[in-house]
Amino acid sequence: MACWVAVDLSRQSLEIRNDAPSGSSDAPPPAAGPDALVHACAISSGLNGIGELDGSGCTPTGWHVIRAAIGAGNPRGAVYRGRRFTGEVFTPELAAEHPERDWILTRILWLSGREPGLNRGRNARGERVDSLRRYIYFHGTPSTEPMGVAASHGCIRLRDDDLLRLFAEAVPGTPVLLHV
Repeated sequence: MACWVAVDLSRQSLEIRNDAPSGSSDAPPPAAGPDALVHACAISSGLNGIGELDGSGCTPTGWHVIRAAIGAGNPRGAVYRGRRFTGEVFTPELAAEHPERDWILTRILWLSGREPGLNRGRNARGERVDSLRRYIYFHGTPSTEPMGVAASHGCIRLRDDDLLRLFAEAVPGTPVLLHV
């Protein structure tokens, strides 16, 4: 099934939809009708707010596409560093051993910006705003981390069940709109 993904950063929510992609960076998509909504869930975006600058810790806006899907076949709770499975599976004990880690778990859907100057390449001031090079992902997070509130380092965190659903539905090439 062809789908697209709408992420409302102000509501901290995600929708997988099967209607025609619509909306812009300036205007959010219309509400999905019951036949268009495939799945909806809470997310957690960047604690530092909304923004595109490299190193900001903010979540970018605008049209993106899923560039890569990483982790098929790995267990729930698989731990990733540098987009590679470490061989570890998340446990509270592992978390206690590494309290400094920003846990990237279960699967990764890596985003690539589609709007030059906004979320791809550099902006008019020459500053890097490239979501792909910023390593902006959808990824899993420990169940102890909050959902529905901004708390990430810029990526979009999801619960495992929601991430696995997204991973199954939104293959590489799927359009994604991050909006407020």
